[in-house]
Amino acid sequence: MALTLANKITLARILAVPFFISLMLYATPARPEFHWAAFAVYLLAEISDVVDGYIARHYRQKTRAGSILDPLADKLLFISALLCLYRQGSAFGWAVQLPLWLVVAFIARDAILVLGALLLQVHAGALEIKPNIWGKMTACFQAVCVVAVFLQWPMALWLWWVALGVTIVSGIIYMQEGIGRLNNGHHDSR
Repeated sequence: MALTLANKITLARILAVPFFISLMLYATPARPEFHWAAFAVYLLAEISDVVDGYIARHYRQKTRAGSILDPLADKLLFISALLCLYRQGSAFGWAVQLPLWLVVAFIARDAILVLGALLLQVHAGALEIKPNIWGKMTACFQAVCVVAVFLQWPMALWLWWVALGVTIVSGIIYMQEGIGRLNNGHHDSR
């Protein structure tokens, strides 16, 4: 089966990540054009996420590959943005810097979910990633946090607390769903 348009857009988002990282690494206070180019790549990648989701749903291009590649692309982009912005903020003394505790919280939630998905794959034999409203809200608030740092918004601290709260709630919900799938999909004699 050939790649669908939605899959191609998702792959383009994955391929954008090294370009984003490279631009961020070249950005300095003396060369802010790299910072803004990285921001443009980030925004285009975020927009492509919305576009590929729309295409997949409305043109019946949902695929198993897309259900795995799309969240992978999202995580690669988001974690890259977090780490690069954290590095830049501390290196350049920005007024609005991502705090380490927030970076750790966001990455820890994603790491726990990925490990849980792998556990489901191993024990239940099938991995089906279904985003829910809390997961979508988390992705939205986290993306806004990244934009807030890029643009140095003074209200970023408030956004971080909201994003952290939504991130925790969505993490708990996904863990409960995963545990439920493990319990229902794997019957043993315990």
